[in-house]
Amino acid sequence: MRQERFVSRQFQLRARAREGEAVERLVRAARSGQGGALVLLGEAGIGKTTLLAYASDAAVGFQPLRAVGVEFEMDLPFAALHQLCQPLLHRIDRIPGAQRDALEAAFGLRSDVAADPFRVGLAVLGLLTESSRESPVLCVVDDAQWLDSASARVLTFVARRVESMGVAFTFGLRDVPGTDVLRGLPMLTVLGLPEGEARALLAAEVLAPLDGAVRERIIAEARGNPLALLELARSAGPAGIAGGFALPETVAGKIERSFHDRVAALPDTTRRLLLIAAAEPVGDPALLQRACAYLGTRIDAAAPAEAAGLLELGARVRFSHPLVRSAVYRAAPLAERRAAHSVLARATDRQTDPDRRAWHRAQAISGVDEDVAAELEQSAQRAQARGGLAAAAAFLDKAAVLTPDPARRNERLLLAARAKHDAGAPDEALSLLAAMDPGLLDGLQHARSLRLRGQISFAVQRGNEAPPLLLEAARLLTPIDAGLARETLLEVLWTAAWAGRFGHAEAVVRAAEAVLTSTPRPQPPGGADLLLDGLAKLFTRGLAAAVPDIRAALSAYRRSGDIRALPLACRAAWGVWDDDALEALCTRLNETARDSGALAVLPVGLNFEAWLRLQEGHFDTADALIQEADAVAEATGAPKTKYGAAFLAGWRGDPDQGLRLLDGSAREAATRGEATAVTITELATAVLHNGGGRYDAALVAAQKAAEQVQISAFGVWAMPEVVEAASRLGKREVAINAADRLSERTLPCGTDWALGVEAATRALIADDTVAEDLYREAIERLGRTRIRVQLARAHLVYGEWLRRQRRRADARAQLLTAHELLSAMGAEAFAARAESELRATGGSRRPVAGPERLTDRELDVARPVAPSSDLPAGLTEREVQVLCLAAQGLRNREIGMKLSISSRTVGHHLAHIYDKTGQRTRAGVTVFAIEHGLLP
Repeated sequence: MRQERFVSRQFQLRARAREGEAVERLVRAARSGQGGALVLLGEAGIGKTTLLAYASDAAVGFQPLRAVGVEFEMDLPFAALHQLCQPLLHRIDRIPGAQRDALEAAFGLRSDVAADPFRVGLAVLGLLTESSRESPVLCVVDDAQWLDSASARVLTFVARRVESMGVAFTFGLRDVPGTDVLRGLPMLTVLGLPEGEARALLAAEVLAPLDGAVRERIIAEARGNPLALLELARSAGPAGIAGGFALPETVAGKIERSFHDRVAALPDTTRRLLLIAAAEPVGDPALLQRACAYLGTRIDAAAPAEAAGLLELGARVRFSHPLVRSAVYRAAPLAERRAAHSVLARATDRQTDPDRRAWHRAQAISGVDEDVAAELEQSAQRAQARGGLAAAAAFLDKAAVLTPDPARRNERLLLAARAKHDAGAPDEALSLLAAMDPGLLDGLQHARSLRLRGQISFAVQRGNEAPPLLLEAARLLTPIDAGLARETLLEVLWTAAWAGRFGHAEAVVRAAEAVLTSTPRPQPPGGADLLLDGLAKLFTRGLAAAVPDIRAALSAYRRSGDIRALPLACRAAWGVWDDDALEALCTRLNETARDSGALAVLPVGLNFEAWLRLQEGHFDTADALIQEADAVAEATGAPKTKYGAAFLAGWRGDPDQGLRLLDGSAREAATRGEATAVTITELATAVLHNGGGRYDAALVAAQKAAEQVQISAFGVWAMPEVVEAASRLGKREVAINAADRLSERTLPCGTDWALGVEAATRALIADDTVAEDLYREAIERLGRTRIRVQLARAHLVYGEWLRRQRRRADARAQLLTAHELLSAMGAEAFAARAESELRATGGSRRPVAGPERLTDRELDVARPVAPSSDLPAGLTEREVQVLCLAAQGLRNREIGMKLSISSRTVGHHLAHIYDKTGQRTRAGVTVFAIEHGLLP
């Protein structure tokens, strides 16, 4: 048997020089500290497992890690990740606390924290980093199409971030229609053997004379699939092949049929043992031995299967090929499968692994059983506490099937659908909703299901379908549960604001106000009640009527409140120009989301914080937050939002790259019906063009955004851009009209941010007799806020006005200040505009003030000071290099040039650095670097 496998492998490798070279390159790169990933894509039996074994043989001196996806374990979260990481868990104390806690929660080692997938990913990165310092690491994952979703997302996240580590990932992925696991990783399609090699392999395996017509038929139907050729030859024998026979319809079917025939020839006790091993993919020999004891047999009954080359018993129980497991399990009658799961349930410890025990009990049931259903519901609660929302949904789904009471079954299906939605599986959530019996839904369940449909619609496309669904749900909830009705009305306003111009938002808001009148505010009102009333007044009666309620709501949310309403509270803080409340709410939203594992909302919070940091002039911090938001979205399978990056591109002012990104973002958002994102890209386009002095283009974009002023805060922010562009073009009436509309949204708020922007905008259209007072007022007010970008622009337009007044010395002082601020931020177009104005005054810019930057030689000495085996906080050597350069004040682009990596990769490293060190700013990172001896 071993000789046959050797011959087959030699044929395959000889015929696959291209694939073999790709595997060798990956291993060589990891050996030199430049890791990577490779996904081998192909049909069952095509040779992926052989190439994975070749990678293992080539990786001499590597630490091997292995996992295999199993179809009926797809609903158990982190099951495959646990297989892969189990040999590394003795190093778990070496990774930062928050990451260690998340990983332990993912593996069921604790239940008091959530298994935040982002932190789980960072924890796995930390474990691999620690291991790769001793020797390179090879991670081999076969049958990746059967990975549970949580493991697949984390492994994809990790595999894309090992480029500076001695870690290689190789995946075997069956080409299954509709699968999208491992998207974004390098893929190599494994093709069938060339005809000549297939003939040679068949001749080597079939020693008896072979009828020519039969041989041609086998070669044609096997299509170069080596395992199909081998298994056909082995199972049919010379007589069968010579006489001709019908082949199964699919290659996978051919192979599984062959394995089934080999299994059928084994003794009964061996077949029963194989079925138990197939039904329990953990591969724990002790568990298999306990199960054998319940069967009344010994584990050495596996000997015939080992001799047949089907099973290997060692430190782990492993099948010789993933298709052997599926062949054994699928070929067994249903009654025998249930008996196997029943034995495994008895053999699984109730205390140490209650969820797997419950799952086996569920698979052993033939009818309905409320006791088992209740146990599954408890497992769902534990899974949800660990952040395993997909597992919670699977447990609840199975619990619903086993529930004898139809009404209770509906409730469990509804809970399962909610869990699927929260886990980022909208299609499956909708399928569960469709499985409910509408005739048995009570009023509350009907309203909740309608609300969930609206939430799913908004999550998928943020378009115009969600607001009417949520509004109808609110109407139904009003006489049943007024509190839930008001929560739903908040969602109506939130989704209507996003739908904007594409969703008849104003009509939806008016309808929402009508429902609101029938759900009076409770006393005393909570933050959500105040916010709901304030936003309803904002959309229907104007800002002045809304400000008192909104301010009271923001004050309440700074102390406490439901995390689901915090994004809307952040948006309300933008609307009333309250930067202090915005800072507090963004911080609270992101901290709460991280602590509770609410990853569906975390990307929204990170984008809000990124916009705030951008307004503060911290462009690199904003970039890192955007990268983190994308990483969280990737880890959870949620769609990435591009408008944060688009807004940043507008401020950075690169016309080529920025406009490409903005145009692409606008088209995608319009396709989804996401009006707010379109408004943001229009606003960012106006900023980019105003920065570059392209006022015609700026005015067109700004006016489009400003049309949404009633429903979007971003439309309000477009007003100053309209005024600046129109005033430069001599379109005074357009500028005055926009300034008047801006005043309606700034004066009622009365904050320094609002009044500072108001004064700077009014100064652009004011008579010379009052313009200077307005410019000075703007600078004074904005100087008391954290909104540095607007302060810098106020200095710029004041300096430009002073130059036109021929007051060159005064102009130079303002323009120098503007240039220093804008250059330090990275607002390159505005900085260039300030420099051009400076030259027109006869002056020149002075070097940008800031941290002293080291020379290349000094930088080489400074990174890293600590020995690589003793880096703090689980940082990798590459992360220390990025940290040291960032601490010297270099921007992402400059760091990327120094290290020959992209600025996007720099952003990813910075996101990891912030999480691992617990710092939130570059100043904090600098202090960390000095305290830990990373900088002289």
